[in-house]
Amino acid sequence: MDFALILVVATALSGLIWALDAMLFGRKRADGAREPIMVEYARSFFPILLLVLVLRSFLFEPFRIPSGSMMPTLLEGDFIFVNKFAYGLRLPVINTKILEVGEPEYGDVVVFKLPSDPRINYIKRVVGLPGDVVTYDQESKQLVINGEPISQDLLGNYEGELGLQVVREGLGDSEHLLLLTRNRLSPGGTYEVPEGHYFVMGDHRDNSRDSRFEGVRFIPEHRLVGKAVRIWMNWRWPAEGGPIWNRIGDRID
Repeated sequence: MDFALILVVATALSGLIWALDAMLFGRKRADGAREPIMVEYARSFFPILLLVLVLRSFLFEPFRIPSGSMMPTLLEGDFIFVNKFAYGLRLPVINTKILEVGEPEYGDVVVFKLPSDPRINYIKRVVGLPGDVVTYDQESKQLVINGEPISQDLLGNYEGELGLQVVREGLGDSEHLLLLTRNRLSPGGTYEVPEGHYFVMGDHRDNSRDSRFEGVRFIPEHRLVGKAVRIWMNWRWPAEGGPIWNRIGDRID
């Protein structure tokens, strides 16, 4: 179900009904006569639908994190806001860019439509820009960009789990945390990023379906939805015992 399309159609339809009644039929209606129920609903809902459409299409859109592929940065059950204008303004549904604003940078956490199935949204971290040569060594779990190894500092075990290690990685001008699983191999190789595309990886490196996999691979610029910026809620009820309140309001780095 394409919610953006439904929202656009609902907004346009309610606005059209309200406008036609105001211009053609409302003037002929006897004083004190009640509006048709359809016109009444259209007049009531049009401003709300228009506001939601503008906010969701051009400013911020909420998403829910469905898996642990971005741990420890994002946990399953996090609800996040995505900045829709960070990489340019696009028209809803047809996705045509109408204003250039910015471009993804190393380390940005982005939401994008899966190239092999645009109905599905994914969230990963940008590690390769257009023209980059990205290498990931599955044995050492080392990321290399254009021949330069990316710094990694081992911080210790993750929440007492012996096989899961927390690593601080420096990428571009920012740092972020990763999870690496000892004695577990994930896909590696060397990838040359085409122009107009991006290479993305999950922060849970050995538990992430990302650009190393067919069906994801390189992300075209027009498939980008926006930049993940903030956690506004965490809700894992009932499986994990309820929300993690101290995550609410956290910035996504």
